[in-house]
Amino acid sequence: MRFKIIHETEYEFSKSVFLEPHYLMFKPKNAPHLELESHLLKLSITPAGISEQLDAEENFVHFCWFDGMHDKINIISEAIVNSNEYNPFNFLIYPLYFNTVPFSYSDNLVVLLQRYLTAETINEQLLQYGKTILASKNNATLPFLTELTISIHADFIVESREEGIPFEPHMTFQLKKGSCRDLVWMQIHLLRNLGIASRFVSGYYYVDVEDPQYELHAWTEVFLPGAGWIGFDPSNGITTSHTHIAVASSSHYVNTMPVSGTLRGDATSELKTTLVIEVLD
Repeated sequence: MRFKIIHETEYEFSKSVFLEPHYLMFKPKNAPHLELESHLLKLSITPAGISEQLDAEENFVHFCWFDGMHDKINIISEAIVNSNEYNPFNFLIYPLYFNTVPFSYSDNLVVLLQRYLTAETINEQLLQYGKTILASKNNATLPFLTELTISIHADFIVESREEGIPFEPHMTFQLKKGSCRDLVWMQIHLLRNLGIASRFVSGYYYVDVEDPQYELHAWTEVFLPGAGWIGFDPSNGITTSHTHIAVASSSHYVNTMPVSGTLRGDATSELKTTLVIEVLD
């Protein structure tokens, strides 16, 4: 499938402000099944300078800086992506002991994966929720990951919340509802407490429905030797597919924000976003 993605973000300020340097993360990542054909970033303010680079976790970033005072900034990201269907389970977990939880990563992998293994303390009820599902699958790794994703989708209400950081895992578990990023952040820390390296992914998810209402989406990826990073989407109860298009992945959600930066001034701001995903052919 060939997708056209138009993501527009606008900040309007109550009075003119000076924009400090900003990091913009809108450019989709390449993947074995996905090729970025083109990407165009348009800003309503001509920056004094802009640099495209890779961050510490190999996400595309546009770093830009500005002159003058401004009361608005509009950012439009236009991407065309070619995505091929693929089998998300086309791998062999190896060494074989990774097919059973708990397992231990090699010393070399622990060094590389340390930030994806660092877990917040979670309450006993959430931990037991995961352990119960794990036991029901006889501690088998892939059946557990799949069932956990399905169970979160079944047991929690998904609600839209465009602004704000993810809730703490225990809060999401107690509320039994949350946005996609709330459910992902909860799932990540449950998995890390079970010794499974996990990261937060932000991007786009195309669905073939009439009059779709798109917004930035989030899902979980876990690292298994022999498989690499594989995705699970708890909001939809599925393994990620060719219609999930990642923009940024990180050990912490704060590093996946589409717009990061500060300003000088005492103005308030209003955020408006629109997202359109079209199939070209």
